[in-house]
Amino acid sequence: MPDMQFVDSSNIESIGYDSENQELHVRFLQPGETYVYYDVDEWVFEEFLQADSKGVYLNTNIKKRFQYGKS
Repeated sequence: MPDMQFVDSSNIESIGYDSENQELHVRFLQPGETYVYYDVDEWVFEEFLQADSKGVYLNTNIKKRFQYGKS
C-alpha cells in the first residue's frame, strides 16, 4: 500500500497513489475499508488531492471510469 495522505472529507479518511502500478487507494471513514482503483493516471490523483470536495470528485471522475477492488 502506498503512503496514505489524510484528507478533509466527510466520508474519505485518506488517499494514496502507487505510481509504479498506477493504483489509487481510497480509505473510507465508514466502514473503514480501502478501495483500490486501477490504471489511474497520476494527474487524476493530483486533481483528487486538490479537489474542494473529495466525495464529489470521486463520484464524478473516478468511480464510473476505473475498475476497482477492495484491498
